Amino acid sequence: MTKDRLSPTTRAFVTHWGEMGTRWGINRTVAQIHALLYISEKPLNADDLVDCLDVARSNISMSLKDLTGWGLVTLVHLPGDRRDHFTTPSDVWELFRVIIAERKRREFDPTLQAMSAMVSASTGESVEVRRRLKELHAFMASIAEIMDQLKVLPPSALAGLVGAAGVLSTLMPKRGSS
Repeated sequence: MTKDRLSPTTRAFVTHWGEMGTRWGINRTVAQIHALLYISEKPLNADDLVDCLDVARSNISMSLKDLTGWGLVTLVHLPGDRRDHFTTPSDVWELFRVIIAERKRREFDPTLQAMSAMVSASTGESVEVRRRLKELHAFMASIAEIMDQLKVLPPSALAGLVGAAGVLSTLMPKRGSS
C-alpha cells in the first residue's frame, strides 16, 4: 500500500482527520495514522504507514507510541510476517469511550484537582469569588462523574444513550420560537 494507491476518499479522510487533529490539540501525523488505521480493512505495519503518508519512519514510530499510550492503537502480529502491525478499534463507540477516558485522565482530572485546591484555599476571597469557584468545582465534579460512567458503558449502551438524547431534543422548544 502506498500513497498513490490510496483511494481519493481515503486520502481525503486521512488529510481531513489530520487537519482536525491539530484543532483538537493532536499532532497532525498522529491523527493521520489513526485515520489510516481506522479506515484500513487490515492491520498496517510501519513501512505501510511511511509509504502511505510520506512521513519519516521516526515520526511514524513516535506517533505510534503516542497512539498506543492513548489506548487507540493495538500491536498485532500476522502469521508468517515478523513485522509489527497495528490496528485500531473499528467501532466508533469504543473509540469514543477510549478517547473520553484518556482526555479525562490527562486534561479534566488535573483541572478538577486544581479547582478542589482553589476552593479549599479561597477562604480569604470574597463571598462571590468563593461561590463561583464552588459552583464551577461542583459542575466539573458532576461532569467527571458522567465521564466515569461513560467509560464503562458498553458501546451499544452508549449508542442507545445518544439515541435517547435525540428523542429528548424533539421535546425541547425550537430555537427562536416563543
